[in-house]
Amino acid sequence: MKINLGFTDHKRPLGKQDIKTLSLSSLGGTLEFYDFIIFVFFAPVISHLFFPASLNPFWSSLNTYGTFAAGYFARPLGGIIMAHFGDKNGRKNMFMLSILLMVIPTFLVGILPVYESIGYFAPLILLLVRILQGIAIGGELPGAWVFISEHVPKKHLGFAMGVLTGCVVGGILLGSVVAFFINIFFTSVQIEDFAWRLPFILGGVFGIISIFLRRYLEETPIFQEMKASNSLVKLPIKKVFESAKTGVIISALMTWVLTGCIVVLILLMPNFMKGVLQASNTQIILIQMLAIFAVAIGCVIAGVLADKFGVLKICCIFGLGFCASSLIYFYELYHQSQIQSVFFWYIISGIFAGVMNFTPLIMVRIFPSNIRFSGLSFSYNLAYAIFGGFAPILVVSLNAYNPIWIGYYLGFLGIVAVFVSLYLRLKNLG
Repeated sequence: MKINLGFTDHKRPLGKQDIKTLSLSSLGGTLEFYDFIIFVFFAPVISHLFFPASLNPFWSSLNTYGTFAAGYFARPLGGIIMAHFGDKNGRKNMFMLSILLMVIPTFLVGILPVYESIGYFAPLILLLVRILQGIAIGGELPGAWVFISEHVPKKHLGFAMGVLTGCVVGGILLGSVVAFFINIFFTSVQIEDFAWRLPFILGGVFGIISIFLRRYLEETPIFQEMKASNSLVKLPIKKVFESAKTGVIISALMTWVLTGCIVVLILLMPNFMKGVLQASNTQIILIQMLAIFAVAIGCVIAGVLADKFGVLKICCIFGLGFCASSLIYFYELYHQSQIQSVFFWYIISGIFAGVMNFTPLIMVRIFPSNIRFSGLSFSYNLAYAIFGGFAPILVVSLNAYNPIWIGYYLGFLGIVAVFVSLYLRLKNLG
């Protein structure tokens, strides 16, 4: 497979325009991912309000996380459509569209009637809203990765991707902060009565801010060059299937790793930790905030080291670290170890979850520039729909069977990252 990288000047330093582009893209990504992810922080409340009270806790949780997963299942549709026009009409336009499609559904969740008011229409509308959010988010992160990779010089690409990916993870951290203060300032009765709606309404405000910020972004120089040289592809996704099958498989595998880092380790495990450790809501939210911050820092560290020592070598190291630290964390959690030890290894696992930064670093390298958005978006969103969408159901099921198997699952994903890095090194594709 011949790889046409299509990056900007390798030698020049990061300029003011690069920093501005990276800052605006990262902050916009933070706010948009807050909109998409805030749902999970209030999953127990939503489970109680939007589904019949007669359901047992297992089925109620499964239905709620299934609704959350619907957003992931919808991502390929949005991703493919937005990527198609992003490869044909420009990256910036799709950046703006993804925000517009996110703002309205997020605000709707904040004013949606519950099961007690409208019966089964409540979960059905909630499901529709999550699908619309999934369509919007399908073009967001792939578009941001492509946008940044075509603006910054190659020698700083790892750092730039680390900052961008870390800031997107920061959207989850922002959700944690909002959830923390909601739990501090409101009682559980008040939260269930009305306060759970506030984060979603706030998300609508964040969306408007994101739209305003991205008005100041400029189209990527790589796309402008392709347009000027008439090298754009008429049907990019067709070209992906014809010439980039290996890239699709590799990208899907790395996306699988990313879902383990985010969906399982960061979004789902705190809810299980609460039951095992008998901790309060505020304690769990605080440790989750620290872990999210650790993941963001891990992404930046991984990117800086990749710029200095090479993408594949550092990917292998972080994959091994994620495997080992995840297994130790689960051993500590389910063998009644001291809470300080459990939290310590959770944070260490979060730092090594910076292996997820190699998902975009590898993907932007493996697709030619004229089909980069389509190839990356198709691979990422399809894999996320499968592995991220089924992850909540898998984790709930594994927890009911034997919780330690969740740790084995994360350890396996660390080995997947190692396998990908070794394969790329062997085939000289990275």
